[in-house]
Formats: sequence, C-alpha cells, structure tokens
Amino acid sequence: MTDPDILIIGGGVIGSAAAFFLTGSGIAGRVAVVEPDPLYERAATPRASGGARRLFSRPENILMSNYSIPFYESFAEHCSVGGEAPEIGWRRDGYLFIMPPGGVGILERNHALQTSLGVRVDLLDRDALQRRFPSMQVADIGAAAHAPEDGCLEPNGALQGFRRKARSQGADYIAERVTALMVEGTAIRAVTLSSGRVLRPKAVISAAGTWSAEIAAMAGMALPVEPMQRHDHFWECRTAVEPLPFVKDLNGLGFHPWDRGYAGSVVDFGIAAGHNWNVDHDYFQRVVWPAIAHRFPAMEELRLRESWVGHYDRNALDGNMILGNWPGRLENFYIACGFSGHGLMHAPAVGRALAELVLHGGYRTIDLSRMGYGRVLAGEPYAEAGIR
Repeated sequence: MTDPDILIIGGGVIGSAAAFFLTGSGIAGRVAVVEPDPLYERAATPRASGGARRLFSRPENILMSNYSIPFYESFAEHCSVGGEAPEIGWRRDGYLFIMPPGGVGILERNHALQTSLGVRVDLLDRDALQRRFPSMQVADIGAAAHAPEDGCLEPNGALQGFRRKARSQGADYIAERVTALMVEGTAIRAVTLSSGRVLRPKAVISAAGTWSAEIAAMAGMALPVEPMQRHDHFWECRTAVEPLPFVKDLNGLGFHPWDRGYAGSVVDFGIAAGHNWNVDHDYFQRVVWPAIAHRFPAMEELRLRESWVGHYDRNALDGNMILGNWPGRLENFYIACGFSGHGLMHAPAVGRALAELVLHGGYRTIDLSRMGYGRVLAGEPYAEAGIR
C-alpha cells in the first residue's frame, strides 16, 4: 500500500468518526486506520452504556453534545452506504441528573449555562421531581435537572456505521498493531506495525482509547490516561413504573430503559487502574441492587439477566478529554483520548474537530483549545462541576 497521508491509530468510534470526516472532506488524501482488534472484542465502544446528554458544566462539552446528538438523530442520512441505512436505535428518553441538597447551587449554575447555550433542560425541586417521576424516592434529593431531548443509542451500531461509511469513502483499515513511532525533529516520521511494515504518513492521529498512554509514550508524550474497569448489567422488573429517562446521580448510579428492562450500574470511580475483563458476579447484588431499590422502591423485585465489563479511558487529571497536538514538540501527532465515559456521545464533534485540526491547522466550528495537552503539561485540571 502507498503510504497514507493521514494515519489513525485506533478504529473505535472516535477513530472511525475521524476517518469519516477526513475522507468526506475531499482534501485529506489517503487515510488509513490501524485497528488490531477488527472484531472489537476488547474495544470500549461496543461495551459503552450508549447515553448521549447535554448535561455538562463546561461549555465545550455542551457545545459538542449540541452538535453530536442531532447528528445521531439523523445518523442514517450521514452514514448510509449504497442505500442501506445504519441502525443505531436512537431513543429520546431524556436524561435526569439528581443532586443532594448540598449540591443544588452547582446544579443551578450548570442549568444557567446549559440554557444559555440552547439546551432544553428543566430544573426540578423535590416536589416537582416527585410529580414527574412518582415512583422515585426523593427524600434525600435537593433538586434535579431533566433534559427531555437527550437519550441513548446502540454503541456498536454507531461504530460500525462510521467505519462502513469511512471505508466507502476510501479509508483503509489495517488489522495490525502499532509497535513503534519514530520521532524526528518535531514530527513523527515513521510508524512501525507488528508485521514489520513501516508507514510514513504526513500526520498521525491517536484514538487508541484505553491504550492511548502506551501509544503516546512511544513518541515521548506522557498522558494521565488509564483503563478503568466498569461493570454493566441488564435487568427486568416485576413491577412496572412510569417511563424513565437515563437516571444518574453523583454516587455513580446510572441506568436507562432498554429493551424490556433496564441497563446500567453503579460506577466505582475509586477502582484501581488497569484492564480487567473478569466479571464480579456479586457486584450487582452487593452494590447495584441496593442503590436501585433505594431510589426506586418499586424496582426492588427484579431479575438480573446479564452482566459484563468494559473500560473507560479515564483521564486521571480531570475526567475530560485531551485533544490536539503538542505544539513545538510533536506538531503532526494528534491525540483524542481521556474521555472518561463521554467518547461515544461526543464522537461526531470530536471526529469533525480532528479533521479541522489536521486539515486546517485549527478549530473552525467549536473552539476546543481548553481541552488541549497544555493543561496536562501545566497540571491545571479542567473538570466538570457536579457532574461525572
């Protein structure tokens, strides 16, 4: 194969979204994606929860959601190939963030920013929350934010839709692993693959997810990004309740309606870093079920149907993505990682942003400079407030 002009390391939803926007630009030249796991058996995307929300406290994340959610709503128009439309199962069930009394001020400030950026979100006090969701136990809640136009999608459907469309537009997917990056001056000049093959692209994008730190280290770039195990579960309830949105709280409980039941878990944000594919089959009974039964007493009688594990690419600095190059040190090496659970929902906006950076040298739509590598070097977190 002729050397690609742009090489993307990682063919998950972020890498494939970047390939989609680059190949669709008409000016990117040859685009190749290196993905060592073409069946995505250990990838984060297919194991994601599928939520897509605008309930953030940083304007960049809200603006990315304002672009990405409508993109997913019209995904078939963007990613159809040969008249065949991809199916991502988009459901506009809404999103609900619940906050204890001590966090109401944070919720109010977030609400003011969200509405100023065009988000439809209702701020509910305890009584209003009880009226809207009568099955919820609200005695320990101070307030809640309800965004009725947010929702969920099927993660693997989005990944495969981006991948198929990118390939139809000329992207080449290579089923190998990157083993070395050769840096010369302020640029990566060569990429070695597991077969021994050497590629010499003009620009390199790393969208390697939970392996991002390993890839960046090959170029001498230190990233605070680590794999974080998370359990997910699917359960059914004997007692029917009112239609629910995606429910989240600060203690890590998050679940949403799916199929004939619900999918979600309680995320353990204190878990040690590392890839761990072993399912703790007692976790649901020990941690998740009590949290569900406390918040929704009618769900106390439920039946667990399935449990599985996936991983966040956790940014240990601040939980927000790291996007861009290392100015003056690695000019042609662009990273997109550290999404900490926000990658799928922001993939369309991130793919577009990467295309802008590589092709035009800067952002043309949403200014994501605050998400750059500079804050890592300076040790200056840019975290969400009252939201994980």
